[in-house]
Amino acid sequence: MEKKHQFNFAYLVIALWAIVLFQYWFGPAAQRADISYSQFETYLQQGKIKQVAVDDRYIHGEFKDAIEGKTRFITPRLEIALADKLARHQVEYTGVVQDTFLASVISWVAPTLLFLFGWFFLFRRFADKQGMGGLMSIGKSRARVMVEKSTGVSFADVAGVDEAKQELVEVVQFLKEPEHFRRLGARIPKGVLLVGPPGTGKTLLARAVAGEAKVPFFSISGSEFIEMFVGVGAARVRDLFEQAKEQAPAIIFIDELDALGRARGIGPVAGGHDEREQTLNQLLAEMDGFNTAVGVIILAATNRPEILDPALLRAGRFDRQVLVDRPDKIGREQILRVHLQKIQLDPALDVATVAALTTGFTGADLANLVNEAAIVATRRNGDKVILDDFVSAIERIVAGLEKRNRLINPNEKSIVAHHEMGHALVGMLLNPNQPIQKVSVIPRGIGALGYTIQRPSEDRYLLSSQELRDRMTVLLAGRAAEQLIFNEVTTGAADDLVKATDIARAMVLRYGMSAEVGLQSLEMQQPLFLEQNQMPMNQDHGPQMAERISHAVGALLDVAIARATELLQQNVVLLKDAARQLMQKETLNEQELKEFSQQLRQPPRP
Repeated sequence: MEKKHQFNFAYLVIALWAIVLFQYWFGPAAQRADISYSQFETYLQQGKIKQVAVDDRYIHGEFKDAIEGKTRFITPRLEIALADKLARHQVEYTGVVQDTFLASVISWVAPTLLFLFGWFFLFRRFADKQGMGGLMSIGKSRARVMVEKSTGVSFADVAGVDEAKQELVEVVQFLKEPEHFRRLGARIPKGVLLVGPPGTGKTLLARAVAGEAKVPFFSISGSEFIEMFVGVGAARVRDLFEQAKEQAPAIIFIDELDALGRARGIGPVAGGHDEREQTLNQLLAEMDGFNTAVGVIILAATNRPEILDPALLRAGRFDRQVLVDRPDKIGREQILRVHLQKIQLDPALDVATVAALTTGFTGADLANLVNEAAIVATRRNGDKVILDDFVSAIERIVAGLEKRNRLINPNEKSIVAHHEMGHALVGMLLNPNQPIQKVSVIPRGIGALGYTIQRPSEDRYLLSSQELRDRMTVLLAGRAAEQLIFNEVTTGAADDLVKATDIARAMVLRYGMSAEVGLQSLEMQQPLFLEQNQMPMNQDHGPQMAERISHAVGALLDVAIARATELLQQNVVLLKDAARQLMQKETLNEQELKEFSQQLRQPPRP
């Protein structure tokens, strides 16, 4: 196997000095004798000198016959008067022959080396800042090569995505036993694209595949191909595939593929041949040009599949798309058990309870939750991490950091208390199966003066029209409580209004739940998941339909606010009492809120 060596500046210096020494030992200087002036006169008197050349400082000459293997000589030039005087006193005299060879070499080599070193140093500094690597490695792939023992990840470390893991098990089996698949003529997909929201474990799955297959794993981000020099990205793609073929069977993993594979022809450079498009074209060519029989498989990950170029997703390139979605309750419990092994956990903690409180969390969110819970336990000097630590960590992640030092005047605090208890009481009335976990008037995050936490205890994938109406009613209950108690409204319901309006618009435009508009789908068209790219565009409807849509959305919101006001009016005494206790304690937990739920007057279902 041919090994590629990176250019090293030291090699050039060594080669130059080798040439200089060779010239010194075996060149013309090696055939020249350094003699004294006395010897020169002796050889001259004996007739052994063939010819001489005299300059200002030296006499250069050639012997008629070689003397001691030397055919040429050099001697310093002396003044004739001084030479005669020394000869009369029988004093041997000579001059000092200065070896000017090294001086002459240094005189032209040193400036050259200094210039090359300065240029090389400045270029490396510039290259490092630009991320281009060494002088001769601009077009080299910067993929990190790892083997099984260095990845340290196997399928046992991946939890909560069983379906995606099963899809990749076949990839591992092919790399281990390719003949088992070829016996019936089957071929492994050339490329496997992992798609899903951020933090769901796509990169972890790819590393697990390499760990299980025990093959070289080339890992690189899509953005690392793109450089300021045109053609560098394409060269790196070629080099990456060449390295993988040399070490086959191997896995190439391209993370954040959307940075490289964005659809061509979209954006300000539409139709242009910029660096990114050249790199993408080279990637498409390489994926077409290699055979899976050599044992090279491409894995890629992205959380934006809708913007990928259609040419990447056609058959023969990324043949298989594997969805790595947010885990369900069972998946979250499995993920938590993996991360809980790293902390000192209370043996009495029910992991299923924590999993039920984390609906919508990804694998990365759960890992962060476990770490935050351990930090909370450390802050209170606890020996074990208990359930309350996880609840505090969830509040920290969902609602933000507590800001107890923020001063709120009593009037505003009273408004916030009634607002939050309005949410809580209506939530307990309309969703008795989803208990309110906590209500607080302690400011959190950027603008939240209070918060109410009611998280679903189970995963829901379908919602009825009535459930959506209930959600809008709970969201608008804070505004209804302010109007009911203070006969005035504030800006505190701004976020609630946004969320309630989004639900109402979705019911009208997307779900066909408005009798006034009907079953038409009128929302903005979005690009289909993993389909050909198209820009979002509005449906063709006129101003009359727009007016009907606005009226239908407003009607849903009016019904929701009226319903919330009616429910709170029936429990206005309880609302005032609960708000007063909330102002005193600042926070009411689930157990304290259950006492209020038992006193609520249950309304008839509409």
